[in-house]
Amino acid sequence: MTEVDRRGFLKGSLGVAAGISAAGSGGGVSAADKVVIGMMGCGGRGRVLLRYLLEREDIHIKYLCDVDSRRFGSVLEEIDNADAPRPELVKDFRRMLDDPEVDAIFNATPDHWHAAGTIWACRAGKDVYVEKPLALDIREGRAMISAARKYNRVVQVGTQTRSAAYVRRAREYIESGKLGDVYLIRVLNMMKHPRRPKGPEEPVPEGLDWDFWCGPAPLGPYSPGRWWFERWDYSCGGIFGDAIHQLDLARMITGLDRPSSVQQMGAVRHLGDGREIPDTQVATYHYGDIDLVFEAGLWMPYMKKIPTAIRDSDRFPEWRFCSTHVEFFGTEAMMFFGRQGGGWQVFTEDNVEPLVSTYGRQADREHVENFIHCIRTREKPVADVEEGHRSTLLAHLANISYRVGNKMLEFDAEQERFTNCDEANRLLGREYRKPWVLS
Repeated sequence: MTEVDRRGFLKGSLGVAAGISAAGSGGGVSAADKVVIGMMGCGGRGRVLLRYLLEREDIHIKYLCDVDSRRFGSVLEEIDNADAPRPELVKDFRRMLDDPEVDAIFNATPDHWHAAGTIWACRAGKDVYVEKPLALDIREGRAMISAARKYNRVVQVGTQTRSAAYVRRAREYIESGKLGDVYLIRVLNMMKHPRRPKGPEEPVPEGLDWDFWCGPAPLGPYSPGRWWFERWDYSCGGIFGDAIHQLDLARMITGLDRPSSVQQMGAVRHLGDGREIPDTQVATYHYGDIDLVFEAGLWMPYMKKIPTAIRDSDRFPEWRFCSTHVEFFGTEAMMFFGRQGGGWQVFTEDNVEPLVSTYGRQADREHVENFIHCIRTREKPVADVEEGHRSTLLAHLANISYRVGNKMLEFDAEQERFTNCDEANRLLGREYRKPWVLS
């Protein structure tokens, strides 16, 4: 069977394998019927995704890719424990792209590798599941959309709560008009992070290709730790690395597109560890008659994410201290909405007992299932790259406002440019370090 024939057979075998999710749930899947996967990045999020893939009978993990070979040992233990075939281990993701048997790449790298890894995979004819936030700047996000469309690729962004049933029910409730007219949305992302100072330069440890890790970003001296998470060259920051989920859900539930203006207020207030990216951010986005207000901080020990015990249960969080939630304010009622499970509740003017309560569940498995389904059917995934770009755009807009002095920025959504600040337009994209290129 040629590769073209195999891909056609894969698409036509939807009824055989698309519904097979957990190991042992069916009578086995033939090799030709399996989706062949390459994993790009074997850190925390990559390993979580790998576990969901190992549950499935319709997946063959052919490659594990990481620039740090020290990560392979513990990942291989998980693969062995799952009684799955051992994948080929590679440091250079282009090895996976050159293999015609590979159908899709899971890109779980740091932010600065999302765009290049995704674009090159699309160009090689691979579908892509890319972790959030989608891109490190606005120009990257637009280039990722262009690549997905040009090469007819499925690109799913890792905003997994989009696949949860309780999100769709919340959207239907608001669309029904039962909240009245919604004029204000409040998005929260508040918690406590540790300080992350950059330590002294050290020799690059054996097994780590530091040059490749930096990739299109500047090549600096090696220093261990997660200091890079708060540097513009590598990350959108600790706030938006998390808050992109809530911003995406606020957009999905209300149908908001792109704002006409933004203004960010905030700075590094408390975590004075040499970081470039603020630890306190308050941003206001204008959407015609709707204002979206974003409030975030990384120094609040009393604000907690929804506990795991609540996320997948018939319980609700204490909304006052829930660090990652969204509030929708209508003229008749308001809705508290929890991210990653937690459900939602509606309160009216007596605000003693909720008018409506809908429990929530996490949706990581459903999100992976949606991606695999779309590989077979060529449908757009629930977190298509275009939606991921428009949500991540909100992070970029607030960060750019901060970088130009917390200015109010007017934004042309169609051209994706600012109309009142040339300095801000210079931050729409960045120069790649050779030999890496964006296109």
